[in-house]
Amino acid sequence: MSSEISPKPSGGVPLLRMRGITKSFPGVQALRGVDLTLMPGEVLALLGENGAGKSTLMKVLGGAHRADGGSLEIDGLPVDFGSPEDSRAAGVALIYQEFNLVPGLTAVENLFLGRERTRAGLIRRADERRDAAAIFSRLGAQIDLDVPCSRLTTAQQQLVEIGKALAFQARILVMDEPTAALTSHEVERLFEIIRELRRQGIGIVYISHRLDEIFSIADRLTVLRDGVHVGERKVDQITRREMIELMVGRELKDEYPARSVALGEPRLEVSGLRRGRAVQGVSFSVRRGEILALTGLVGSGRTETVRLIFGAEPRDAGEIRLDGRRLEIRDPRDAIAAGIGLLTEDRKLQGLVLGHSVRENFGLPSLNLWSRSGFVQETRERQEFGRHTSSLQVKISGPEQRAGHLSGGNQQKIVLAKWLARDCDVLIFDEPTRGIDVGARFEIYLLMNQLVAQGKSIVMISSELPEVLGMADRILVMHAGKITGEIAEARSATQEQIMQLAVA
Repeated sequence: MSSEISPKPSGGVPLLRMRGITKSFPGVQALRGVDLTLMPGEVLALLGENGAGKSTLMKVLGGAHRADGGSLEIDGLPVDFGSPEDSRAAGVALIYQEFNLVPGLTAVENLFLGRERTRAGLIRRADERRDAAAIFSRLGAQIDLDVPCSRLTTAQQQLVEIGKALAFQARILVMDEPTAALTSHEVERLFEIIRELRRQGIGIVYISHRLDEIFSIADRLTVLRDGVHVGERKVDQITRREMIELMVGRELKDEYPARSVALGEPRLEVSGLRRGRAVQGVSFSVRRGEILALTGLVGSGRTETVRLIFGAEPRDAGEIRLDGRRLEIRDPRDAIAAGIGLLTEDRKLQGLVLGHSVRENFGLPSLNLWSRSGFVQETRERQEFGRHTSSLQVKISGPEQRAGHLSGGNQQKIVLAKWLARDCDVLIFDEPTRGIDVGARFEIYLLMNQLVAQGKSIVMISSELPEVLGMADRILVMHAGKITGEIAEARSATQEQIMQLAVA
């Protein structure tokens, strides 16, 4: 196998051109004449709110959907993708947020899965290993070729996905939310790799809701809104505010809504919380009407701490009090009964049952409240469902729509709705806006403000420092399972202050 990239097309011919792409599903016009152009060696940011049509457009490019109308060209020549195999054969590779790896296979085996190097019916392991080593060397990556991918870090698994694309001789690479689960160091390493791929002539379509990344890595941006192409700009010719307004279609004066709430007495108090080396003697309190941010680098113990509070993991030691009353929390049922709700870090794996309807997901924590003689009172459940989804403006086709078919923002709203139905006194938001567009983020921020205005208490975990500074009243920073510092006035703090405490 040759690991060389085909030369850039001469004469300024676009590597990829999509013209007038239309696509509809029953009751939904997903794409309405969308254009997209990608040049060789360019990073094009594809932006838009959840439901804007980005994923549908990329699935047309990837051969998973056939467009109803429009045309595709690669190197100026028309192409017609009837399947993902057609797309891959033309040099297109899509890397989704959920990796498409076989966990039990090694990096080498994943790279050549379905395209094994064979001779006389036998797999040429040595050739595959040599080619894999050449690909990872080209990426400047150190990957153990002999361990299952399940034992690799998230960043290493992502490199295997990129390696698969290069093994397929891909010249067009689509990256969907590639930094969602990476540390800041891993993000910068990924950017170095993207810049190297750009130098090699590969065109990259980069999808992300983290707008700061767009300014760091992209050359140009294309914005979709409601299935329509609404704008295209060079990144060095647009401001963050202009970018947001182009995406949401309205003027957005403040990314983080103002809040003025009088703080009350301590509501949730945690002392001496401990579990192995992950959480080592954590103590803190949250007051009525307060948003307390718990931040730090990935692996600092933030999520482990709140899972102990919620009873999702057993604690070795520590005491939890709510309104001065000591709680005996042995599992999530005890936490829910006490008035504590947890919006998990991964809403798809831990917050929702994706194969069930949105109504069923909404009702799960409250079945005991809506049951009589062992039977759920569906009339009451539907009434509560309608009330909460209406107030949160959840976009659904109906209560029986599967949760897995919703956008990320609407999935998060369903998780929120089920805890609001429980009327929890303390809400723990673990990465509440991960993978959510700026418009839906603003709505969640407004809801958080409304909740604390009602006297609720919120513990917010976030890896995005602008979000921490924009939404928190107070900040606790963790490192290696311990709280390393407190910033009492979050609005006057800086990202540098937080990072100094995070690496302490």
